Amino acid sequence: MNRNDNNKARGKLIVLSGPSGVGKSTICREVIRRVEGLELSVSLTTRPPGPGEQDGRDYWFVSEAEFRERMEQGLLLEHAEVFGNLYGTPKDKVDEALDAGKNVILEIDVQGGRQVKTVYPDAVMIFILPPNDKALAERIGRRGRDAEEVAETRLNGASNEIAAAWQHYDNMVINEDLEHAVKEVVQIVRGVPQGPDASDGSDGHIGDA
Repeated sequence: MNRNDNNKARGKLIVLSGPSGVGKSTICREVIRRVEGLELSVSLTTRPPGPGEQDGRDYWFVSEAEFRERMEQGLLLEHAEVFGNLYGTPKDKVDEALDAGKNVILEIDVQGGRQVKTVYPDAVMIFILPPNDKALAERIGRRGRDAEEVAETRLNGASNEIAAAWQHYDNMVINEDLEHAVKEVVQIVRGVPQGPDASDGSDGHIGDA
């Protein structure tokens, strides 16, 4: 087990990925609610905020110039361009939490997940799959956030992302029933060493958050 300079067991890193519209954000939020002591790493992005999204909670929304400056300074654990927007994970925040013995979950795309795996080979890799292509297309259409051509691009890119995930991810979870998928991810995460007070906090119901 890895330990830091203070002889404290280092936390584990969990990577959660999946194609757009598969429900990974909802699953991620619910898993964090149920698993005590699990922290979300908030990513940076150059895309504009979507409806209801808040800076610092859902993403850190930054300009492209600021993002690229952080890249050049080596401050990002991973970064990727997805559908014309840049996404990245602040390395210092992740390392700080891991060194404090906390477990951290990253909700990132497959490109970023592969980069993280090279830095943290023991990261727990989880990929969320749609039950089928039709269901994914319907979910992307219901989001209402993207223009039609953008939604089509996301759908076309999903098959490549899923193919890559089979090569690099250890845990594949099908989101046909949301509650079942959440419980499955919770079980995987709870396989990661947790503190003595860890609990899944499940009440059997997924709220609107």
